This record gives sequence, C-alpha cells and structure tokens, in this order.
Amino acid sequence: MNRTPRILLSAAVALALPALSQPVANVKVTSPSPNVAALTPPAQGIPAAQPAELQPATQLEALGMGDMVRITVFRNPDLTTEARVSERGTILFPMLGEVPLAGLTPSQAGSKIAQKLRDGKFVVNPEVTVSIAQVNSRQVSVLGNINKPGRYPLDSVNVKLTDVLATAGGVGPTGADMVTIVSAGNGKKTDVDLANMFRNGDLTKNVDLQPGDTVYVHRAPMVYVYGEVHKGGAYRLEPHMTVMQAIAVASGITPRGTDRGIKLSRRDATGSVKKIDVALTDPVQPDDVIYIKESLF
Repeated sequence: MNRTPRILLSAAVALALPALSQPVANVKVTSPSPNVAALTPPAQGIPAAQPAELQPATQLEALGMGDMVRITVFRNPDLTTEARVSERGTILFPMLGEVPLAGLTPSQAGSKIAQKLRDGKFVVNPEVTVSIAQVNSRQVSVLGNINKPGRYPLDSVNVKLTDVLATAGGVGPTGADMVTIVSAGNGKKTDVDLANMFRNGDLTKNVDLQPGDTVYVHRAPMVYVYGEVHKGGAYRLEPHMTVMQAIAVASGITPRGTDRGIKLSRRDATGSVKKIDVALTDPVQPDDVIYIKESLF
C-alpha cells in the first residue's frame, strides 16, 4: 500500500518529460492582429516630442533675445549665474556651455538646465530656479506728454494700454486725452480717446499692446493767460471752458487788475492774429491768449 503513491508519481513524470523535450521551433506563436500592430508605433524613428504651443499669456513670460536672467542651483551657490540671452537665443552656463532658452518660460528653462545637469551627472537631483532680472525682448515705448516717458516691459499683468500708461506715471499736466498707438508689426495707427473710453465704459478701446509698439500721448490744447493775474502761464483747455474759468485757473485777477476790457488774441484760418474784446462768459478756443489789463483806479 505504501508503494502505490510512488508508482503514480513516477508515471506522471514519465508522461511529462516528452512534452518538455520538444524543440522551441515547434512552439506556435500567435502574431498580433493588424489593428493592434497599426496602433503600436515602431521603436525606431520616433520623433522627439514637441513642446506645447505657448498661450498668449505665457508668451509674455517667455525668455527672448537680450533678456537678463539669474540662475540659481539649490545647495550649489558656485553655479549661480547671471547671463544675457544672446542673439542665438542661448546662454552660457558652467559645465554645460551654451544652453538654448529663448521661447521658454523661466520654469521651463529651469527644468531644462536641471535635466542637463542630471544627464551630465554634474549635480545629483538638481533644483534650478530661473528668474528674469531685466526684460529687454518685449518692451513698448511711451512718448509724448507723459510723466515718465521711456521703454517699459510687457508681461501677463501689464499688457493693456492703461497698464502701461499707469506704469509710466500717467498722462502729464499738458497731456491730452487722445493717445495714438503705432503698431510695430504693420505700422498701423490707432487713436484712443481715454476720456470717452471711461465716460462710456467702452473698455474694448483698452487694447492689448504688443512688443515693439509705440504709445504717444498728444499735447492737450492750451490757453494762455497773462497780465494782472496771480499765476500767468499756459493752461490746459478743458471742454467748454470760458474766459472766467481760464482766469480762475490762473488763480484770479490781482488787486491791481480789472475784469473790464479783457483782451483776447485769436488766430484765424488765415494765420493772422486778431485782438477782440470778450466777456467773462465767452467760450475759449485752443491757443487763445487772454490779457488782463491793470485797473486805472
């Protein structure tokens, strides 16, 4: 009775050995269906993945030629670098040489440098931070009657016309409500009346500026007051301004002056200047010159 299990085990092994001894060539391999093969790309010749197209807001944060960048590597202060993006869109970085960064955001640029440091086994698990020290690749020029004329950078926050005007200190005392934008792309001129835009609430006129655009703030029409007034000079002509209002802007008539016999010099269509007598309630026109004479008594 004790030998029966051993006999059965020996018989099972004997039956299994012929099957295990068959050559591999006789094993049938099932090939994938054509549909599955079509969905599986070949291992060789796969094109490198292209970066996703930057959104407009991200484009205004991308690095460009002329930008100054500061690169820091955590726990590696000797690798801290300040560099300028060259005309080829590259920067020079220690141990890596030229690294193309143009068109990348600071975050993408940091990831790219970290990958190169990791691949070259220069730094173990590098943490790279890229910040823009100075923006030179996307600027607009603000000129004319502005408090702080100059060139100002565009970014995802400061891109509207009013944003740039505010950065430039706002319209100057002699500036007009009319602003002209000259596009860098096609030279097209666009006039924007700031007063009407805010008065009507039509913020569609508050356009997005593009790198290279020029913003020009026109000079406001002026009125000139001199003679027996406290502060003679040139003053901005406001809509529907009268002679009395112009004198008030000049801080009023002095004790020696009089509001009788006010003389106004005005240039006509032919260019000649005529002197006329005006009343305090008469309207004032651009470039009028008001003279307040001295009282005889």
